[in-house]
Amino acid sequence: MNEKIATRCVFFIAGLATSSWAAMVPFAKMNTGVNDALLGVLLLCLGGGAIISMPLAGLLSSRFGCRKVITCAVIIILLSMPFLILANNPIILGLLLLMFGVGIGLTDCTMNIQAILVEKNEKTPLMSGFHGMYSVGGIAGAGLMTSLMSLGFSIFTSTLMVAVLVCVLITLSFRHLLSYANPAEGPAFAIPKGEVLLLGVICFIVFLAEGTVLDWSAVYLVEVRNVADSLGGLGFICFATAMTVGRLGGDAIIKRFGQLRVVVYGAIMAFIGFCLIFTSDALPLLLTGYLLIGAGCANIVPVMFSQIGKQKSMPQRVAVPAVTTLGYIGVLAGPALIGFIAHHSSLPHAFVFVAALMVVVLMLSIIMNKNMKIRGDA
Repeated sequence: MNEKIATRCVFFIAGLATSSWAAMVPFAKMNTGVNDALLGVLLLCLGGGAIISMPLAGLLSSRFGCRKVITCAVIIILLSMPFLILANNPIILGLLLLMFGVGIGLTDCTMNIQAILVEKNEKTPLMSGFHGMYSVGGIAGAGLMTSLMSLGFSIFTSTLMVAVLVCVLITLSFRHLLSYANPAEGPAFAIPKGEVLLLGVICFIVFLAEGTVLDWSAVYLVEVRNVADSLGGLGFICFATAMTVGRLGGDAIIKRFGQLRVVVYGAIMAFIGFCLIFTSDALPLLLTGYLLIGAGCANIVPVMFSQIGKQKSMPQRVAVPAVTTLGYIGVLAGPALIGFIAHHSSLPHAFVFVAALMVVVLMLSIIMNKNMKIRGDA
């Protein structure tokens, strides 16, 4: 175990915990007896808790170090996870989701601060691999929960087993997490500006695109392209697989081609992917579109976080929470925005809108390169 492996473990934990909750949602809905509308409101508690906690992550990590903040955040996750499935009252579930969201938000933000520092220390691209482990954790969480329940374990027992795995991983990683973070310079909180605003807007768009595929890909395939219900999930599977593979191999790709080319070509690939989706009827072409979106988006966000470590317009301890928060807002707002456009126009037109946003990413990356001189070195 070393700092790099410990950082990968934390990214894995974050993905594992988030996807494990996704498997609990139907059971939590049944236990509380809420309808779809109220469930949607309750789910906002998770996102709200994450967004509220993110600005605190930089302040806390500067004062106490990444190790203590990450460990406390994971403890919050562990304390709330088992009770999410036991809650039989909407108010209690909402409070637990708020608590769970705080743990996720603190972990997400602080692990990126740790990742930036480790990458700087190692002087080689590592960010894509770190984010790749988040994707692996997401797949593992969903797969593990599904497998355990298929073997006859209850949802509560399955959740406890995942919590034990998280506990083991954070215990093994603890000594190798950084005991320091960025110095406490500048304000505790700040509105993103200059280079950080550019980085944040790009992350917002890419996360919006990811949220769109997550929540709308199956609906689009089944209702618009008349794909069989049983095959509706193939779009997201192709997207998630391409993104995971792309991130795990991303560090080598960045070394070979440089960060600017990875972002520019990635945006172009995602644009072509969305174009295939709203112009094609054939399932192979539609799935190719989702593959291109996943591969194209895979390394854009990791490059943005690498650039936070190089920019000079804001201290890192406020820049990382600012960019992470903008990304989360994209995930939360994206699906709702797509639904609004689809309601007033059509779902294909909504996908055209997201394709246009990928052109914006392309243009912003070129502008950013002029200001920051993006290079392939870490």
